[in-house]
Order: sequence, then structure tokens, then C-alpha cells
Amino acid sequence: MTSTDNQDRFSRIFDEVSREFQDMDQMMERMFREAQSIPGAAVSGPHYYGYSMTIGPDGTPTVREFGNNRPPAMGQLALGTREPPVDTVLDPKKSVIRIAAEMPGVTKDDIKVSATEQTVTISAERGEKNYHAEVQLPAEIKPNSTEASYNNGILELTAKLKASAKQKGTDVPVK
Repeated sequence: MTSTDNQDRFSRIFDEVSREFQDMDQMMERMFREAQSIPGAAVSGPHYYGYSMTIGPDGTPTVREFGNNRPPAMGQLALGTREPPVDTVLDPKKSVIRIAAEMPGVTKDDIKVSATEQTVTISAERGEKNYHAEVQLPAEIKPNSTEASYNNGILELTAKLKASAKQKGTDVPVK
């Protein structure tokens, strides 16, 4: 086989691969056009969905979902709204819960946080950036103790755990 034959062979292979990529590109464009023709489905901006897994101080893994394009069976955020990646860490030694949410592109004045004993709701809107997350807490907190700070796109919350009622033990006779 001569070098010219090798060049022709490689040229044909690259041409075939290029045609395959063009076909995939056309197919994806057609799929996006069809998806946008569904009423209420046209959302500007990125579409994403995923999971994050962390291991708390006690060694227990926690799996959290995030994104703006959940599978339909799990519910759907309002169109154009993103669910930020949120990490929650329970620190029983310090009696606090720490929450971190990634929300780039907004300012601290754009952020609204509300807390109950079992949930923290985070939302922010600035231009096309629209975030919303409802975080179910692993333990009850004192809502009035919640403190928040925002720096470099990361919202950090700290809340004190609600004091659990200490109960005196009772001796139970065994018969």
C-alpha cells in the first residue's frame, strides 16, 4: 500500500465521521425544534438536572437533586427557574445545620430566605437568573437563629438546632 493509498483511506474515514456528526447535529436541531413546539416547553437558558452526594460528619451519605429540568414524575420547577445545587450538613456536636447553595449571577439584595423548623426556602431573581429551592432539613431548627451570608456566588446559611426535650428515664420492671 502506498502513502497515497493510506491518505485516501484516512480521508474517506474522516469524511464518513464528519457526515455522521452532521447527521447527529441535524437530528438534535430537529429534536430541539419539536420540543420547543410543545406548549409551555420553551425555556430560555440552560437545561440541567443532576444529583450531588455528600457524607456528613456522622458518616451518613446524603443524596440531593438539583436542576431546572426534573423528570415529570418528580415535579417541575416553574419555567425559567433553576434549582441551585444545595448542600446541607448537620453538625450535632456544635448543634447547628449548615446549608450552602450555589447561585452565581445574583447579588445579596436579590436573595430571599425564609425558614421554618423543618424547611428553608431560598429564592433569587436578577435578569434571566431565577433560582428557587425548598430544602427539607434533617433536623428541626430554631428559625429565628438562622444567619445568612453571600459571597462569590455561594449562599451560606447557619441555623441552630432546636433543643430536643430531654426526658427522664423510667425504670420498667421485668416480670
